[in-house]
Amino acid sequence: MKNLKLKAARASFDMSQQELADKVGVSRQTINAIEKGDYNPTINLCIAICKALNKTLDELFWAE
Repeated sequence: MKNLKLKAARASFDMSQQELADKVGVSRQTINAIEKGDYNPTINLCIAICKALNKTLDELFWAE
């Protein structure tokens, strides 16, 4: 399942996948895979992404 909420949050900061990846210590390919729904990140990575984008876990990762 694509994570369009993550992509939208990243775009709202005008942040590239590479910039987000650098902030959270993963590769750009990892961010791309999360956004495409091809990779299920660890809770620690989810938390790091949320902190980098000033969002909650529910806002970015809770499926509705």
